[in-house]
Amino acid sequence: MTRRLFLGRLALAAACASLPAAAAWAGEEKKKKSGGESYLPLAAITGSTNKPGGRRGVLTVECGLDVPDPVLRARADASLPRLRAAYVQTVIAYAAGLPVGAQPDVDFLARSLQKQTDTVLGRTGAKLLMGAILVG
Repeated sequence: MTRRLFLGRLALAAACASLPAAAAWAGEEKKKKSGGESYLPLAAITGSTNKPGGRRGVLTVECGLDVPDPVLRARADASLPRLRAAYVQTVIAYAAGLPVGAQPDVDFLARSLQKQTDTVLGRTGAKLLMGAILVG
């Protein structure tokens, strides 16, 4: 009985000791990993392609947005799920139509994704930045 009471108090003391560190960690603002104040990073977007021999491949597009206008940046930040959905639909459709063994047309893909950006945000001003496009 005494052992249970001791272990309970020990666990309570350990939890109380970690509270200031947890409060300080929760109070910190989330810092960006890359880019400046106007850059909004996006997770990689993938689509399924066909490879020689009937196997399936993957088209991966890494991109982000540069939005210098603070009002439009707030709108873009709030619209990230819609932007990502539009980008995924575009990349999936493009990857499905990519001929076997062909290289992706980066200019066409960039124009298509920029058009989706302008449509979702309702106006121009956000510039799509493309990183790597990988076909595997």
